[in-house]
Amino acid sequence: MTHARQSLGEQGERLACRELRRRGYAILATRHRTRFGEIDIVAQDGDTLVFVEVKARRTRDFGGALAAVGWRKQRRIINMARSYLMGLTGPQPPVRFDVIGVTLATDERPTVEVVVDAFRAG
Repeated sequence: MTHARQSLGEQGERLACRELRRRGYAILATRHRTRFGEIDIVAQDGDTLVFVEVKARRTRDFGGALAAVGWRKQRRIINMARSYLMGLTGPQPPVRFDVIGVTLATDERPTVEVVVDAFRAG
């Protein structure tokens, strides 16, 4: 991954975490590594464990950040979540998948769009 893309991703994740905290989520982990890949953010919203995929873009072209989470990416996120859950002890909490699109266009304020319950593991 190029340094510019990595920096964009890190900035997007920081803004996403800030927005989630503003909404009352507790951030449990960021960039959690599993054998299937990396979960951007693991958070708790009330009693629900939330796996959050963050997509940061510099432009809204091509459908923006949210359009980048197709069914293949969803399957990977679900597998990463299952891997995370296997490491927990006790009863499994309710689980949800959110997607956050962050647009960091030059000369504009960043926009953060949160899609709650963006897809299901079913």
